[in-house]
Amino acid sequence: MDFFHSQETLTTMQWILRAVVSFIFLLIVAKVLGQRSISQLRLLDFVIALVVGNIIAHPLSDEDLGLKGSLITTVVLVLLYLGGIFLILRWPWFRNLINHKPIPIVRDGKILFEGLRHARISIDVLLEELRKGKVADVTKVALALWEAEGRVSFFLDPKYEAVTPELMQIGTQPFHMPQTIIKDGRILQKELRETAKDEEWVVSRLSSSYQTEVKNVLFATIDKNDKLRVFLYQ
Repeated sequence: MDFFHSQETLTTMQWILRAVVSFIFLLIVAKVLGQRSISQLRLLDFVIALVVGNIIAHPLSDEDLGLKGSLITTVVLVLLYLGGIFLILRWPWFRNLINHKPIPIVRDGKILFEGLRHARISIDVLLEELRKGKVADVTKVALALWEAEGRVSFFLDPKYEAVTPELMQIGTQPFHMPQTIIKDGRILQKELRETAKDEEWVVSRLSSSYQTEVKNVLFATIDKNDKLRVFLYQ
């Protein structure tokens, strides 16, 4: 366990062990922090990601720094982060202190310069976010907000909204998520059982409809009507 402590020199194997331990440790930390810190970098998330990365990175490049201290420090920071999340959920005043309220940047098709200035973003960033939502004309936007995690949420003027079956008073079927039964050339037995089908049925359908075998299938799903969709390795 000498690779945990600071030394004048480290052998190749000790460097490798440091990297492996740090990698596994960071995976555990990411799991504890949860999906929120990965997908939505708000202020608290950004701070913990930045600090933890720096703490772990230094012992991986400097033999004079011990790994043990970095791991302990990271654990303390994770506990502080989880405490901060609890405070955000428990007390609104702390939540408002850490995460700013949504900032209006477009209202009734007009760009609010004061909102852009407050959010510290440019017109280019606004237009880029709108393009991601397939909105080419700002005048069609009834309201656009700059959210705390650094993205734009927008609502189109009702007259520009897409026509839905509800508006047309057209009856629809309930949504049903197709079940994945084959992935990477292997049948997923648990998922297959949920469809009330067996492996023999799958093999037979693949042979008759696609003239192929399970090992050649990259991905396959089955819907509530027993329709099989197959994607072969290309």
